[in-house]
Amino acid sequence: MAPVISTLRYIGRHPLASRQPLRAYWRYARWQIESRLRREVEVNWICGAKLIATNGMTGATGNIYCGLHEFADMAFLLHILRPGDLFVDVGANVGSFTVLASAVRGARSLALEPDPCTAAHLRRNIAANAIGDLAKVIESAVGAERGQVRFTIGRDTTNQVIVNADEQLEGREVDIQPLDDLLQGEHPLLIKIDVEGYEANVLVGAQRVLDELPLQAVLIETVDAAILRVLQRAGFRKASYAPFTRCLRWVDGDGPAAGAANTLFVRNLEFCRDRVATAPWADVLGERF
Repeated sequence: MAPVISTLRYIGRHPLASRQPLRAYWRYARWQIESRLRREVEVNWICGAKLIATNGMTGATGNIYCGLHEFADMAFLLHILRPGDLFVDVGANVGSFTVLASAVRGARSLALEPDPCTAAHLRRNIAANAIGDLAKVIESAVGAERGQVRFTIGRDTTNQVIVNADEQLEGREVDIQPLDDLLQGEHPLLIKIDVEGYEANVLVGAQRVLDELPLQAVLIETVDAAILRVLQRAGFRKASYAPFTRCLRWVDGDGPAAGAANTLFVRNLEFCRDRVATAPWADVLGERF
């Protein structure tokens, strides 16, 4: 019962869903029925994009209930990217951000997901949206150096590198590579890093990419003092984004800005402000922003 109450509270507080809560609760109820009748469900998502999801996929189902699961972060992606830009999705999971980038905005995406089962779902979402020419999947973890690491199994959006060998977690061996090696000759405009506490290791292997001027923004889940120093040395500063007003501004303090799941770091504020101000409108669940 507790997970149900938690989900309903999440829907009630969500910036989009809370504007039309009864419709959002109906989507939740319909999904609970439909996902128990079929193993996989193809959902018409937003702006012509589709999502293939199964019961228990918390990230994907949040999109089904609320339009954009991580509203501020996903809206920023929709407003900052253009066709021809490169988006790098580190910890892509089943590909919600990748689908937004490539199916909705026409940008190129490099989706990095080490878990074979999750990567299979990711590829199905890419195929369902016919964006195979724009979105490339690399089945690998991302870290400080090449090698192999143990990676958890069956934890949905919280799968992670097993750092402590004594942890009693079910896992499998997966490849791990530095982002600098994976991006030879490529220059992303936006990187999202969601790797359940392994973010510092990702940044160690991304020093060249971070220093390159084409990279304008980083969305990152975990931020500590060391990560903050790395990003600041590379010229990034913490920012917040308000999708409905398209207000992008510098902020101080710890943790993500209000309404965001990840912390946003921006290099050139004026460039990014111009990008979001001139982006095409996004129509999501009857809301236009």
